[in-house]
Amino acid sequence: MRSTFNQGDMKLKKASIFLVLLSVLTLSSSWTTRPSTSSNESRKIFDYTYNLVFGPQGSSLSYDVNIIGIMKVSGSIWHKNKKKRYAESRYMSWNDGKNEYYVDNKKKTVSLYTAGTRKSDRYSSSFTFFPDDYTYSHKELKTTYELTIDARKDVSGIKHMKAIIDKRTRAPKYLKIKVLWFWTTVNITNFHSGVSDDVFNFPSEKFKSYTFIDERKK
Repeated sequence: MRSTFNQGDMKLKKASIFLVLLSVLTLSSSWTTRPSTSSNESRKIFDYTYNLVFGPQGSSLSYDVNIIGIMKVSGSIWHKNKKKRYAESRYMSWNDGKNEYYVDNKKKTVSLYTAGTRKSDRYSSSFTFFPDDYTYSHKELKTTYELTIDARKDVSGIKHMKAIIDKRTRAPKYLKIKVLWFWTTVNITNFHSGVSDDVFNFPSEKFKSYTFIDERKK
């Protein structure tokens, strides 16, 4: 799974920040006093949740993101293979894998892009996250697993991650990620594994009063 972040990302619109984190949504943070278990078992816990989030069935969730205390954003996101949709107070996007409809509720505009060409959305290929590049350990709480993921030597991008995973449903609940010098936290609610293709269809009737901008040839 690939994802992007560099020092210029702090200038991105808030709506694009969560897309950077989507590739590691199975991870979160907490601390316990129970001894760690084997790395093989920890990796199995990770893989199971990873497949719930990124399997071909897709998934959806609501999020509250906090980037080192200076940038906060909340909303909901849906994804399935190359299809994506997210909704926040100002920005919304429907990407059906071919076209992306990007809504700005403040400016009352709908911009149409060929999928993957909008500048903020292209930040899905700068840093990489490959599960085999990390070591895994976990501690067990009463109702959750605390999963710790650390980068192997010379791995760039994400260095450390901690996750809280629901023990019964295996859904991600909270994550904490260190990229470069800063920490980002994400609270996750309303997680569902399995998404209908219909949710990625742009509801044009709801935005017929907005100004339409075709960016596909630019």
